Amino acid sequence: MKELIKINANDNVVIALRNFSAGETIVVDNDSISLVNDIERGHKIALRDIQIGEDIIKYGYPIAVAYAPIKKGEHVHVQNVKTKLGEVMDYTYSPSFATLPHQNKHLTFQGYRRANGEVGIRNEIWIVPTVGCVNGIAEQIIREFKAELGGVLEVDIEVFKHNYGCSQLGDDHKNTKTILSDIALHPNAGGVLVLGLGCENNKIDEFEQGLGTFDSKRVKFLSTQRVQDEVHDAIALLKEIYAVVKEDKREPIPMSELKVGLKCGGSDGLSGITANPLVGYFSDFLIAQGGTTTLTEVPEMFGAETILMNRCTNEEVFEKTVHLINDFKQYFIDLKQPIYENPSPGNKAGGISTLEDKSLGCTQKGGIATVVDVLKYGERLKTKGLNLLSSPGNDLVSTTALGAAGCHIVLFTSGRGTPFGSFIPTLKIATNSELAKNKPHWIDYNAGPLAEDKSFDEGLDELVDKVIRVASGEKANHEKSGFREIAIFKSGVTL
Repeated sequence: MKELIKINANDNVVIALRNFSAGETIVVDNDSISLVNDIERGHKIALRDIQIGEDIIKYGYPIAVAYAPIKKGEHVHVQNVKTKLGEVMDYTYSPSFATLPHQNKHLTFQGYRRANGEVGIRNEIWIVPTVGCVNGIAEQIIREFKAELGGVLEVDIEVFKHNYGCSQLGDDHKNTKTILSDIALHPNAGGVLVLGLGCENNKIDEFEQGLGTFDSKRVKFLSTQRVQDEVHDAIALLKEIYAVVKEDKREPIPMSELKVGLKCGGSDGLSGITANPLVGYFSDFLIAQGGTTTLTEVPEMFGAETILMNRCTNEEVFEKTVHLINDFKQYFIDLKQPIYENPSPGNKAGGISTLEDKSLGCTQKGGIATVVDVLKYGERLKTKGLNLLSSPGNDLVSTTALGAAGCHIVLFTSGRGTPFGSFIPTLKIATNSELAKNKPHWIDYNAGPLAEDKSFDEGLDELVDKVIRVASGEKANHEKSGFREIAIFKSGVTL
């Protein structure tokens, strides 16, 4: 079993794959090194003396700069290194493209072909509140609807509660309307009841008009202030929707129709060694099948953005990527917050020292494919291949944004673990086997063995099989637990 990994030949640090004690001797590149400190799994060890001002190199790129002398064999972390990140920057387009190492296997999954040509992997009924005031009513409607049908439904029904839809201005109001509209039109929903109050900013009549073309047999609207018995009327509408949705059948769908979001949270020192590169390998595989993947978490691209920029298919996409990065940096600056204030305490405990350290591991989820488009927050996917999406790193906000963009599934890597799930299937991929063993009811796939004895080809085969099964109806662990949530990006004033 591996005990250490040097990710790139040019690195001046090595990553511990187990806990080490001070005084132990390790051998890297035929060089014997005596450890200065105790070293926890996932943390970095200096391979030589590093002077103040020198770069710390991991993945072949600078992830930090030393602000104190670091001895050979010493623990390299927040106590002796700091970020190199700056403010808004100028960039130059230097395109560099790679050939994907996969062939089209013409795989299929069992999905739902919608009347407008889109594809869903779930066939649920969703209640979408236009405003948080009706969250409780929506829950009451579901309880009484299920009771009237004897408690056993052929179709799952969910309400996606949120706190917004009123007392919002500007971009916040626009974001709420856009994300909720995206959800109402998502093909994973066989039917939708849009539930309003009647006096909110997010007016239900305007919301309906904003949806554009939709199937009126499957999407219904109710303003609760306009009727005497809102529960009775809502149940009547749900019965109409249910009668249509329960007749839908799965059919073989080419894997080229699949849209997968790429997300990480609660990283550790193995994230960039096991789960993230495996997801990148999967992303390249899916794109080779003609499918679509979407990478988000813009602050976790800081420090690795030029890698993505130079993979942009043309200068127009490059310029959109520059705006993606610099606009998000400006958002931090406008709010007088440090651009580098990441990673989280849990990330640091796992061995991640700076945002560049996290970003270089994070962006590996995008594989080596060409970047074909860049989406603003709330925009829907238009181009097959690898897309970038504007959204923060927050797990709930960014995963919701991926679903709103049209992704069917999110692959969510984690070294710390989390039970949450979005409104679309959210597959948790553990970076280490200990997490997978301790939280089997959270974790859907264990990438930990990739640091032990499993090959990436073996891991890819298993992950592809898992994704196809989930796309064909197998529930993710968060779906089994009933954990379905959304969160909408907010940056402005609440009235």
